[in-house]
Parts: sequence; C-alpha cells; structure tokens
Amino acid sequence: MIKWITTLFFKKQTQDTSAGMNKFLIVGLGNIGAEYANTRHNIGFKILDYFAKKESLSFETVKLGALAEYKAKGKTFLLLKPNTFMNLSGKAVKYWMDKEKIPCENMLIIADDLNLSFGTIRIRSKGSDGGHNGLKNISLILNSSDYPRFRFGISDEFKKGQQVNYVLGNWDDTEKTKLPERLEVASEIIKSFGSSGLENTMTAFNGK
Repeated sequence: MIKWITTLFFKKQTQDTSAGMNKFLIVGLGNIGAEYANTRHNIGFKILDYFAKKESLSFETVKLGALAEYKAKGKTFLLLKPNTFMNLSGKAVKYWMDKEKIPCENMLIIADDLNLSFGTIRIRSKGSDGGHNGLKNISLILNSSDYPRFRFGISDEFKKGQQVNYVLGNWDDTEKTKLPERLEVASEIIKSFGSSGLENTMTAFNGK
C-alpha cells in the first residue's frame, strides 16, 4: 500500500512539473484606465492586446488583472495585464506564478525602456530594473531579478524635467506609423519564447 501511494505521489509530481514546463506566463506591464491606453508606458498592454486580437482571444477580468489564454503545439500561454497599476505589478505577477505553478524561466515580462531608441527590442534572461518602477516592484516581490524580460524601446526624446510627461504621453505621428510593424514582431517574440526557448528567441530578435 505504501509503495503504491508513493508511486502515485511521484507520478503526480512528475505530471505537475511537466505541465508547468509547458505553461508560460506573458506579462505586459501598464496602467489601467482609458487615459493611459495609448501612452508609451503602456506598451506591455498594447503588445498583449495586439496579440490577442490577432489570435482572436478575449481577456477575462480575474484577480489582480485581465487574463487571456492562448494554446499552440502543446503549449499554454497565459497573457496577463495586471490591474494593480505599474508600481505594484509584482503583486499580480507573484499571484499568477504561484497559482499556475509557473517557474521564473517560463515567465516573460514586457516593459517600455527609455534607454532604447523607438521600437528597439532587447530580450534578456535577467538584469537590473533600469529605473523602471514595474520591474523594480517585480524584483522586490520575487526577491530576485533573475527572470526573462522583453524591453521595448520608447527612446528618450524629451526635454529636461519632462520624463514623466513623455512616458505617460501618447505616441507621436511618426511612432504611430511605425508601431504596427513593431507590434507584429513583438507577437512573434511571444510565440518564439514558448516554442523555441529564451536563448533562441534572443538570438533571433535582439536588435531587430
């Protein structure tokens, strides 16, 4: 009897681990509310919205955010838009990681980056928060900065003292024209992260 129970336990543990490795949490950072919808700081939300529309997915209001599910080739992608506002993003990230038993290496955080020119892509397995409050809170809550992140460049074309207004400002006409192509690339990055792995995704997309 003990041997049978032990076998079942380890079988379940193996199944849970296997299921976890085929599940990915894709988190787009942003602020909720119509006034923030088209701002540079909300590129994380915008990328997930684009992906969802392209794949005919719908977001459902859930605890600490909005969630959509995408499945392809045996992989499950959970697309999360936290509703905690940017500075408390870590709370939603930690909750859904724990709830869905998703390891850090299967999570991808999408955020804006002032230090990159518009539309530039930089994917890393870990790193500093670079002054980004959303990443800063996630690192604080997880007690680690070792998690994959996808930074989308918004450039730093603002006058001294205007950083907040710039980040929370809407895209200019030139950026709006170029954005659809960048969003298409971003959606391919999400798929690649789950199907090809982080290293291959970095090789294929960094700098593009």
